[in-house]
Amino acid sequence: MKLGSLGHATFASLSTRNYRLFFTGQLISVSGTWMQTVAQSFLVLQLTHSGTALGLTTAARFAPMFLFGPWGGLIADRLDKRRVLYVTQAAAGLLAAAFAILVGTHVINLPIVYVLATALGLVNVFDNPARQSFISELVPSAQLSNAVTLNSVVMNMSRIFGAAVGGVIAASLGLALCFGLNAVSFAAVLTTLALMSSTEFRLAPRARRQPGQLREGLRYVRTTPELALPLLMIAVIGTLAWEFQVSLPLVASDTFHGGAGTYGAMTSVMGVGAVVGGLVSASRGRVRIQGLSLAAIGWGIAITVAALAPTLTVAFVVLLFVGYGSITFNSYAKTALQLAAAPHMRGRVMALWALAWMGSTPIGGPIVGWVGEVLGARWSLLVGGVPTIVVGLVTYPMLARLDRTRAAGPPAEVAEPARVTASS
Repeated sequence: MKLGSLGHATFASLSTRNYRLFFTGQLISVSGTWMQTVAQSFLVLQLTHSGTALGLTTAARFAPMFLFGPWGGLIADRLDKRRVLYVTQAAAGLLAAAFAILVGTHVINLPIVYVLATALGLVNVFDNPARQSFISELVPSAQLSNAVTLNSVVMNMSRIFGAAVGGVIAASLGLALCFGLNAVSFAAVLTTLALMSSTEFRLAPRARRQPGQLREGLRYVRTTPELALPLLMIAVIGTLAWEFQVSLPLVASDTFHGGAGTYGAMTSVMGVGAVVGGLVSASRGRVRIQGLSLAAIGWGIAITVAALAPTLTVAFVVLLFVGYGSITFNSYAKTALQLAAAPHMRGRVMALWALAWMGSTPIGGPIVGWVGEVLGARWSLLVGGVPTIVVGLVTYPMLARLDRTRAAGPPAEVAEPARVTASS
């Protein structure tokens, strides 16, 4: 493949104006979110010096997703996704502003952190499935895989900038400013949503309100192997491996005797690797579902090696590969789910993805925090890396069989929803 065609394939979905606006708003807003993530982690460590408390804070943020995630997906299938995002993004900005004021006035304490983290989790119950499934309404079906992957690239480009800047600001100017900048960043999303062209949306049919729709979504996933098996993998790996908001602060402070700046740098290095991995994934053509197992094996190896890194310099190098592996696994997972799901089910399917990937944190966060506190910080990474390798090895033959079955049958087609004028 020529370099020019590779570049075009990598950024194909950015040729669509509505998606380009979405991409820009997310890049700014998620950078602010990573500033807050760095600040919140070290706020908890300053208040408690406890890995378990850090894990519980992360669990509080994701507990609502664990409890109510499928319901949030049903709401996304029923309602205008842009309107849902107007509400959720404004609410998240107000919560960030509350954090900034309470930290700046030195009123903050651990119970208040738990309350605000839980409130943000409630917002994400509705925001996450709406935002994930909204992508399919912004681009043609031929660009969906590319758009999903570039959305993951956005998250990690934002991590590079947000975590690095957040670490510097937290260390030099104070934690409150990180929360304040995050509050302001949500204006970017609200602005880009308002600028989108309603006539260019490719609206999926909305689910009508009727009894049993949550059970219908669960039954649909359970009887569709292309959805059920990846979701099971995501649940196990998300519970134990995707807990870097707990494990990396512990490794930064306990293993390498650093502070918020060290944690921010580690997160940014991971982000660099993830951006590279995302660009490679975005240029990839057909997605084979067995690639999810291979991505899990490679990612698990990288996490395990990072846990054993003898020096901070070596850790930085290995974290590049951890970042590369994280986005490769995640983009395979989200692309496989979006392409396998019927359009009117995408909100519920992506809510289950969020439940498996992030909603599992109320279980995994405290476990990883406790392991890191009792056995040592390095173990907080090992407890995720080794199971990820095992999951990849166990599922590979099953996913390979699904690929062979799909190749033997008629080619699957994703229905392209017609362009529909949406009210603004």
